[in-house]
Amino acid sequence: MDGDWDEVARIPFPPPGLRAMPTPVTVLAFDTSQELLWTGNEYGRVCSFYGTKLQPYTSFKAHTSQDGPVRQILFNDKGVIALGSRGVHMALRRGPPLWSLRHDDMQELRCMSFTSKGTAEILVAGEQDKMLVIDTNKGEVTKQVPTEHKYTIMRRSRYICAATPTGAVHIIDSLTFQVIKIWNAHTAAINDMDAQHDFIVSCGYSMRHGGNYMPDPFVNVFDLKNMVSMSPIPFPAGAAYVRMHPRMSTTSIVMSQIGQMHVVDLMNPNTSNVRQANSLSYFSMIEIASSGEAVALADGDCYIHLWGSPSKIHFAEFPTPIETADSGTGPRIDFDSSDTPLSTVGMPYYREVLLSAWPSNMVTEVGAPPVKIDAQFLTTLQERDWGYFGKNTRPLRRNQVEDTRNAENPQSSLKPPKFLSEKAREAAKSPAGTPAPEEVVPEFPQVLQDTKLESLKIEVPELYQNIEIKYSKFGIDDFDFGYFNKTQYSGLQNHIVNAYANPLLQVMHYTPLIRNIALQHAATACVDELCLLCELGFLFDMLYKAEGEACQASNFTKTLSYHPEAGKLGLLEEEPHSSRTVMLQQLTRFLLRQTTQNYNLMTQGSQPYSGEAPRPGVFEELFQTNATNSIRCVNCRNETTKADNTMVNELMYPQNKNGHRNPRVRGTTFSQVLKMSVERETTNKGWCNSCHRYQTLATRKTIHKVPHVLMLTTAINNNDQRRLWATPGWLPEEIGVIVDNGQFFCFEGEDLKLHLQRGIHNITVYSLTGLAVNIEGGQQQRSHLVAMANIAHSAPTAPGQSQWYLFNDFHVKPITTQEALTFNTSWKTPSVITYQVKSANNQLDNTWKENLDSRLLYLDLQADRTDKTYRTLDRDTEPAGPNTIVAIDTEFVKISQPEVEMHSDGDSKIIRPTVHALARTSIVRGGGMDEGLPFIDDYITIKEKVVDYLTSYSGITPDDLDITKAQQRGHNLVPLRIAYKKIWILLNLGCKFLGHGLKQDFRVINIHVPKAQVIDTSDLFFIRERLRKLSLQFLAHTLLKEDIQQSTHDSIEDARTALKLYRKYQEFDEAGVLDTMLQEIYAKGVASNFKPPARVSPGGTFSRTDTPPVDGAIGPTTPSRRPGTLLPGTPASTPGKRGVYW
Repeated sequence: MDGDWDEVARIPFPPPGLRAMPTPVTVLAFDTSQELLWTGNEYGRVCSFYGTKLQPYTSFKAHTSQDGPVRQILFNDKGVIALGSRGVHMALRRGPPLWSLRHDDMQELRCMSFTSKGTAEILVAGEQDKMLVIDTNKGEVTKQVPTEHKYTIMRRSRYICAATPTGAVHIIDSLTFQVIKIWNAHTAAINDMDAQHDFIVSCGYSMRHGGNYMPDPFVNVFDLKNMVSMSPIPFPAGAAYVRMHPRMSTTSIVMSQIGQMHVVDLMNPNTSNVRQANSLSYFSMIEIASSGEAVALADGDCYIHLWGSPSKIHFAEFPTPIETADSGTGPRIDFDSSDTPLSTVGMPYYREVLLSAWPSNMVTEVGAPPVKIDAQFLTTLQERDWGYFGKNTRPLRRNQVEDTRNAENPQSSLKPPKFLSEKAREAAKSPAGTPAPEEVVPEFPQVLQDTKLESLKIEVPELYQNIEIKYSKFGIDDFDFGYFNKTQYSGLQNHIVNAYANPLLQVMHYTPLIRNIALQHAATACVDELCLLCELGFLFDMLYKAEGEACQASNFTKTLSYHPEAGKLGLLEEEPHSSRTVMLQQLTRFLLRQTTQNYNLMTQGSQPYSGEAPRPGVFEELFQTNATNSIRCVNCRNETTKADNTMVNELMYPQNKNGHRNPRVRGTTFSQVLKMSVERETTNKGWCNSCHRYQTLATRKTIHKVPHVLMLTTAINNNDQRRLWATPGWLPEEIGVIVDNGQFFCFEGEDLKLHLQRGIHNITVYSLTGLAVNIEGGQQQRSHLVAMANIAHSAPTAPGQSQWYLFNDFHVKPITTQEALTFNTSWKTPSVITYQVKSANNQLDNTWKENLDSRLLYLDLQADRTDKTYRTLDRDTEPAGPNTIVAIDTEFVKISQPEVEMHSDGDSKIIRPTVHALARTSIVRGGGMDEGLPFIDDYITIKEKVVDYLTSYSGITPDDLDITKAQQRGHNLVPLRIAYKKIWILLNLGCKFLGHGLKQDFRVINIHVPKAQVIDTSDLFFIRERLRKLSLQFLAHTLLKEDIQQSTHDSIEDARTALKLYRKYQEFDEAGVLDTMLQEIYAKGVASNFKPPARVSPGGTFSRTDTPPVDGAIGPTTPSRRPGTLLPGTPASTPGKRGVYW
């Protein structure tokens, strides 16, 4: 290592996905023939970087994410060999695969090495009882070598040197694969090892007192030539990684986790060259290039460091140039006429016989139907002198051949609908504003036809495929969610983070007992910022009020992300740990545990139980299976017991022994599996306090009481269990449970009917209310989750038959019972199942509305301040109710920039839209003596990082949301939960919300207000045929002769202006001149480009009035009008097509 060695490059390791968190490097390897550094990650992806600047070169998947990380990378002249836990993959250095090999005996592969045949053959091994020999030219297993040992690291010198998990190194003959010598290098484990020339070097751990592993402060050395150990090399910093120099046979590089590097001569260890690599975390691995002129390091912050001499650094000894993409095109061939023979094209000389020379008896004429070209696409083509061209609108890549042979007859293709703005323009051009014939979407039939089950298809049908939201320049509000849902049951949007929880939330919503307790809790005085039970109540209320309109669970997922345990349990999509079905099952357990704490916290502070106060223990009665776990030693019969109460039961299946298909599985019923799962009778090794040694312990649960709601997770892990679920009719819609003398009995079908007829035992009957289902994904589709819910059990009155609906996020459709309960071994398996006691079906409790705790609405958190901009409502003189009109306006800040995908043709596509957060909410009185006086002016604390305060539009500055400076300014800074709950209370008290352009406000607040409770002035002063909605600023100048929003926005000012405009609307309507005035307003807008003239103060700057103080309340401005209530016949909201705001 020369004196000028230093770090020459440092790059972040690419994350596994666009929105994924960075992941650590699992393997580093320098190419032996090109200037490339190869890496692998935890998800099976191999990436290469070119040159000393580590420029990205290639990236490809060596195996699926389920197979774990890339373990090791080797090279030969043909390509790159990557090892995974269950397979080996070889690809060209450019990325295209050469072969990918999987074998039944590949279970836990860890390492590989070239054999005596050089790079034409490799030996793979791992923590399994077989090693496999693979021909790298053919990609085939040529030999299986049984072994009693497990190996974690392999290196090749004159022998194959393999490290075991117990700290030993086995020296293996590269021809016979027999162990020649065993070297016990370390007492506990080997962390790193290398072998070059005649030496093996290793660093590892030793066991210390208390069972802790400590890194050995030395490097062990073994002489392969004489087969003896040499004196260890001391390394006080703790040797973590070691490499032999490829060109200097007695030189090694030793490194600690903190970055201290020593270059040591094995023959003279007293002299060393010391370097220090810098990182904010620890280092995880080291690799040296075959030239000896470059060293690569990886650290815990997911960075790659490249070290070397800036003037001499190179990777390979004799590097060959890398291949790059073709930059030119072939010569153009001109045909003078159609009679020009095709042979003029020319053809290279081939040594093999061409396919056209095959004998006729070996050639079969097979034709394929022509590709159907959309007529609308042909109209968009642009003509040039060489032909026509247009944008590729097919779901295929450019030049990709479409398989028309296997294309099934299209039924009801779910193509992305047109944007609402496009439909509005087309409707305005159609006669009388009617939609064009091609835009008419047929309604779903009321009676479902018994067609072929979608669940039995080989590929994932469109009904179950993941649907992406398309964004126009108007954002998400322009997407036609109604195209995917013609029912009265609302779906959930999937563009937010952690939307994988949508199916579980839908299933819980259509389980009446869960819905009831969540709404009852939300109606209490709970204002805990992290209360998930409140969020469930708010969400269930929103889904009910939306009546088929798409909602989003953004407040719930935001609260979930705030929980410190959520990230540790892998419940957040930003931190991918496992599959989504596993994440959903983990979320179910976490959610029930957390909501139990939320509910019990309110019962502790409440008065003794009454009809209005929450009763302790209710949540446990709903979900908890009360049991006692008995642990008995098989040897001494000593038995211990402990309470073991479970809220979520994970299903257990008959075990598959000896690797053969279990004949018991085929005839197993769901009731038998549920009995096994609840009682959980198992045997395992454990410590017996009576025998004072490890013995076989038998455990079994004694069941005392079953809950009202059975939450089950399926825990499907193998193909036998998938085949069990794919059995027709295996999941019953009803089950009966008997608990007798601590035993749990379950019945279904005819057995259940028989027990009900006898009436001997006290049997509890459960109904299947819903289930979350995992969809593995079809072609070019990622795995996702959907919900199946039987809404018949949550209807106000029982319909008498099952009514199953599919909730594929915002795509909602009725399905048959057979479709809902049929599963597929390849792509459709259940994840979470919910049963509810049959007696609770259709028992919807709406008493929470009568017991709604509205004290928060009348509570002033700044009662001692005189400079505040609001005055709280008085409970006695100003009670909020159904006849109360309140004017509302909100301000937002931006917490996330939009994610945009740029295409090669210059077009862009929004992948994820801008995310806003509520920053200020202002609500003013809409009537009475103090009309226009604010009673709520809340600034909201924001936990996320604000990327843009949008001050020119929102009026919000960083100081407004700073907890110390906001108090100095007199701002009422509150958590989002308090601000949201005030609005939610007003909503459920029946108040009418008045404002301008409230759709955006309600979406960011994440609340749904029924149309009967909305008065939107942007709809009142709107002519649908004009397609243009008028801005609040223009209307205020035109009708009120007021100039607002001169330099920025103020929510109190905007709310008051909307209230004044509503009074003007009432005045025009009473006088019968509304239509005339609307035409005049639009005429003035055309003349002024729909913008009020800019007003400039004498100083040359915009003048703007600050928010008026409380005492400056405005009064009525219209001389003649009715009192502050809705006029008979005045619409609360004018429905119409979406327009554009200016």
